[in-house]
Amino acid sequence: MNEIWTEKYRPRSLDDVIGQKDVTQRLKGYVEAKNMSHLMFAGSPGTGKTTCALALARGMFGESWKGNFIELNASDDRGIDTVRGKIKDFARTAPVEGAEFKIIFLDEADALTNDAQGALRRTMEKYSRTCRFILSCNYSSKIIDPIQSRCAVFRFRPLNDDDIREFLEKIASSENLDMEEGAMDSLVYIARGDMRKAVNTLQTSASVGGTITADTVSKVSGTANEKDVLEILTTALGGDFIGSRNKLDTIMINYGLSGQDVIRQIHSAVFTLPLETRDKVRLVDKIGEIEFRLIEGSNEKIQLEALLAYLVMAGGKS
Repeated sequence: MNEIWTEKYRPRSLDDVIGQKDVTQRLKGYVEAKNMSHLMFAGSPGTGKTTCALALARGMFGESWKGNFIELNASDDRGIDTVRGKIKDFARTAPVEGAEFKIIFLDEADALTNDAQGALRRTMEKYSRTCRFILSCNYSSKIIDPIQSRCAVFRFRPLNDDDIREFLEKIASSENLDMEEGAMDSLVYIARGDMRKAVNTLQTSASVGGTITADTVSKVSGTANEKDVLEILTTALGGDFIGSRNKLDTIMINYGLSGQDVIRQIHSAVFTLPLETRDKVRLVDKIGEIEFRLIEGSNEKIQLEALLAYLVMAGGKS
């Protein structure tokens, strides 16, 4: 059966969740007590918020978890009618199979309007005996203070490279994938702490067929190879403006990158360059200025070449 790997390999229990030990240990306490407060999961995408919510529901309710758990996405329905309709209808009905309460998991809760959040606050108060809420958001600052004060807040950190690598290796082994040396490094580099992105990129790379290479991973993800980006920068620092410009043109054409894509990768690569801290600070400042110009609509080719020219001068050569 064809299945999305992010769902096929999603951890089913809190013990299997990758890289969030502090969070899962606290959630296990709720499972043992068979009771919980309203919760708020805050963190960047792909760090395990939805996985932990599903695993908590399974641990709390056992086989009856589907009848006592509902997942809603606030970015689909952002208005007050959603709170008054779907959420209230589920909250006011009794739990099934002897459970003490039900769980509403509201994903991307920071997309709710302020009016909807106000209505949600009142719903949380009114139905707290029969229903508990788990609010998932990328930015907890976008949630109004009255809701935040009613929730136990859990912060999800971006996953470290070793955790992502270990999980991807398990999938590669299970799917009998043939991976060239360096392909896994490219996947970890592209993920940047986002497990969902890493797994999706691996599945897309595998669908191409044949041996998975670093070049395959870069092309399917629309991300330049880390070595190529570093080569552009070091070539410019070495004083070869024309050479670095040609390499830049090549990766933008081969990988179909926009100017903003390139500038973000250059920003990440700056910190690995053999420069003094003061020079890195100046370079980051220049990158920020050029990114702003790109966002405002400047010609990306001119702006990126201006950055390379700055690197040539920073390298002390012309």
